[in-house]
Amino acid sequence: MRSHFRRLRYFVAVAEELHFRRAAERLGIAQPALSRAIRSMEEEMGAALFARTNRAVKLAPAGQILLERAYEILSLVERAGRDVRNAHDGRVGMLRIGYTDFAIAGPLPELLKEFQASQPQITLRPQHGVTLTQLRRIAEGKLDIGFVTGPVRVPGYAQRPVHAEKLICVCPDSHPFARRDSIRLADLAEENFVHGGAQDWQYFYDYLNPLCRRAGFMPRITQEAFNTAGILGLVACGMGVTVLTEGVARTLGPGLKVVPIQDVPEKLITCAIWQQDQARGPIGHFVKFLEDVPSA
Repeated sequence: MRSHFRRLRYFVAVAEELHFRRAAERLGIAQPALSRAIRSMEEEMGAALFARTNRAVKLAPAGQILLERAYEILSLVERAGRDVRNAHDGRVGMLRIGYTDFAIAGPLPELLKEFQASQPQITLRPQHGVTLTQLRRIAEGKLDIGFVTGPVRVPGYAQRPVHAEKLICVCPDSHPFARRDSIRLADLAEENFVHGGAQDWQYFYDYLNPLCRRAGFMPRITQEAFNTAGILGLVACGMGVTVLTEGVARTLGPGLKVVPIQDVPEKLITCAIWQQDQARGPIGHFVKFLEDVPSA
């Protein structure tokens, strides 16, 4: 097969140069060897590919047809070789990427867009999940990279902080807080909270609860929802207030008001996380991409 491709390249060189000596110099072979290769092709195909005179070499009708097909064949062979090399280097494949509500409201969309532009043959499969769900899916081999609320301390996992956001209060626009420029965290001590379930939102509560304890209270959670959209919907219904991040607050619907919390300098961190021994192929390329992203 290799000899067929080589002879096709010989033919293309002669067809483009219309001169055997120049074609031989371009290919880096002796002219007699080139002439023999072309004659062998003509004998196998049973057709003259070139019209030769003492003064000129021209493409015969059969040669014109072969030139069109040769371009197609050589282009396919080149592309196949490139695809094989990319697959070997991990530049072809699929990445299953998990994300929390906080991650998708932050820098993740732009990160995925930039990575996809740099590695167009790696297909991205984003899927939503709270931090605990993502960690379980990574351990089960059902997820490659997670964007979670961190830091996460799990042996065998590597992680990189990618985003940090302040916490804010969201209340109904009819609430007394809605008329204030800011509040202190202790102002929430007597409020009803709307939040996610304690198990699913464990990593978020690892941020929130110590802050509240420092302010002298624990959140009184009276309503729970699965995700931030549900939480915000219940807040808009007047079921209570919530504490979320700045990024989520940028997508508020009607009936809600964001109130900054002036005495909470701590930020919620979103981390990319993956199994350390799996950082190869598409995962390895994504990890290398993350290394060039400014850390949170």
